[in-house]
Formats: sequence, C-alpha cells, structure tokens
Amino acid sequence: MPYTNLSIKNPPHPFTLEGVAPGERIAVAMSGGVDSSVAAALMVEAGYDVVGITLQLYDHGAMINKKGACCAGQDIYDAKTVADKMGFAHYVLDYESVFRTKVIDDFVDSYLQGETPIPCVRCNQNVKFKDLLLTARDLEAKALVTGHYVQRFKNDRAELHRAYDHSRDQSYFLFTTTQDQLDYLRFPLGGLPKSETRKHALRFGLTVAEKPDSQDICFVPNGSYASVVSKLRPGALDAGDIIHVDGTVLGRHDGIINYTIGQRKGLGVSAPEPLYVIRLNPEKHQVWVGPREALAVNVIYLKEMNWLRGLEHFRTGLKCMVKVRSTHAPVEATVTVTGPTNAMVTFENAEYGVASGQACVFYENDQVLGGGWITSQHLQQPDLNQQDLQQQEKRS
Repeated sequence: MPYTNLSIKNPPHPFTLEGVAPGERIAVAMSGGVDSSVAAALMVEAGYDVVGITLQLYDHGAMINKKGACCAGQDIYDAKTVADKMGFAHYVLDYESVFRTKVIDDFVDSYLQGETPIPCVRCNQNVKFKDLLLTARDLEAKALVTGHYVQRFKNDRAELHRAYDHSRDQSYFLFTTTQDQLDYLRFPLGGLPKSETRKHALRFGLTVAEKPDSQDICFVPNGSYASVVSKLRPGALDAGDIIHVDGTVLGRHDGIINYTIGQRKGLGVSAPEPLYVIRLNPEKHQVWVGPREALAVNVIYLKEMNWLRGLEHFRTGLKCMVKVRSTHAPVEATVTVTGPTNAMVTFENAEYGVASGQACVFYENDQVLGGGWITSQHLQQPDLNQQDLQQQEKRS
C-alpha cells in the first residue's frame, strides 16, 4: 500500500531523499533490473521529477559469439517499460567504447597478469559514478539515485554504510566512491531487505517484479572468464607447468587464466592431500599449488587508495574490520597509511586466499572508511610527510 498517515497533513514519504525536496529533479541510474526499477518508482511516488538514465555498455551477442543474444538490449527495454509505466523520461546513452576501454580491457589485462579482477568496481569507479554522474548534473538533477544496497547517512559529511540487510550489502563494490560523489548520490533501497523491494515491484505492477538477479559479471553471462579473455587476447591460453610449492612439477595446464588464488577444485592434478592455487606466474606461465597453510598471509599491501575517513587517522595504524573478498566476512586488522595512495594491512589472524587485483575495504561497525586494491608489491613509503597528508585530506 502507498504510504499514508491520516494524522499528519501532507506527511513526508518514507523514501524522501535527504537534502532534496519533492518536486525537484533527480536522475535514476536504471539497469533494467528490479532494484533500480523500484528505486525509480519509489522516487516518482515520493513526488520527484524523475529522469531515468540507462547506459548501453556492451553488445552481449558479440561478447559470447552468439547471434541474436542481446540481453543487454532486453535490459534496456525493461528499463524503458518501467519508465513508460511510471510516466517519466528515460534516456539511453551509448557507452560501449568507454566500457570496453575502462572495464573490459582492464579486466582482461588484469587476468593476463595473474590477478583476480573485480570489473563491477571498475565500472562503478570509471563509468557509472563518473560519466553517469556528470550526465545527471548536465540534466540539472539535484541527486543521482541508484538501486544499490548501501546506506548513506549525513553527519558532518555524507558517510557510506553497509546495507540494513547484510546479505545484500554492496558496499564492498562501492569502496571507490569519493566524498564528492557521495554528496550527490542517494541509495533509497539501503534500508530494505530484498524481499521488500520485490513487494514494492509487485505493488507498482512492474514487469520486472519477478526478474531474477544477475549472478554473473554482465559481459561474462555464462561464467566463462577464460572464453572472454581468449577471445579478446588471442594466445592467452598458453600452456604451462603446475608446480607444487616443494618444486615438484605435477602436470600441465591450458592457461593461467583458468586459475585463481585459493582455488581448490578443477586443478587438473591429483595428490594425496587437498591442493590449492598458491601463486600464479604469468611470465613463465606457471601455476603453483600447495596445502591450505601455504595460502596464509599476515600482511598485504594496497594501492590506489580511496580514503573516506581522513588518512591522518591511519598514520600510526587504525584497528578496524576489513574485507578482502566480497564473499568473505570482515576480519580484524590494523590499517597503516604508507603513502598518499598506499597502505599496509596487518591481520590479527592469518587470512587465506588473498589475491592481487581484489579489493580490501575497511569498516568501523557498518561505516566504510575507505579501501584499496591488493597488490603483490611492497609500496611502503615511510617518509610520508604532513604536507602529503594535508593535500590528500583536502582531496578526500
């Protein structure tokens, strides 16, 4: 049922946006899924002048070599259908070239370097929260609304927090959001469980109400990363040795892009003990394997840091909770700044399956403090001075 409260004249809608009055224009990023569709519908119901924006990012048929497979087109159609039903303007912007350069190529090159990339974060960082945000401003929107499951609270400044429903929380994928972007963004679904979102979709009569959630990277719909990498980088599936950490060659593989750090199944070798992928050497096309204890790490290094809490708080080490994979639970660690864009993370207890190319995100309770990209390199800069700290604090 729509929000009503007969004891209050003209009551505020429960999804009224902080700092934006009903009647003002807002832009909604629409992917064609149920979450962004409900976010848009709730904004219409709350009385905003809604403009929907959908980015056409890739040719799905071309990515999987299947003529007529155009799920990207279906998503655009679904977004337009919602806009038509709810009565607001909807624009589709062609960002295929940008997406190919900044997300797909980065994903492929990262895999070839033996890393485990997260293209969804790069997409948020380099496309959605960059170019899409600029487009929203050009449309004179007071805010950009998305269907992400995160919460934004305004204290001295806007803060990014985990979603009410931790099982749906997407804050790990939004760690690169800058303070300037966070001031402009709004996340109306962050306080809802997914079940409530679908109830709203049914209440509005949206055709996407029963649309399943996407389980794969959008441009890798069948989950075969190797097929995409080999298609875009012929020769990527070079064979090489599978080597035990004791130096014994156990067998051969058909390309390191088929392996990720911490992988246990599908290694292509047999041994009396369970084996895990410990290390990848792209230069020599080697996959190193070993027992689980060989995966243990106590310290990792980060690059391309985004500080949502001023980095001066980390200068002598800040104890907090960190996540090193989207599916991992936060663990206790101490984060120490080692440079304007670098940090060192020391775990309270050894962590397993940490891979270069993944993100490490910091939390205090549910608030996101920042994060960076895990690197195999030691990027410590002990001579960081106060001027560096002050300049970075101004940027954050």
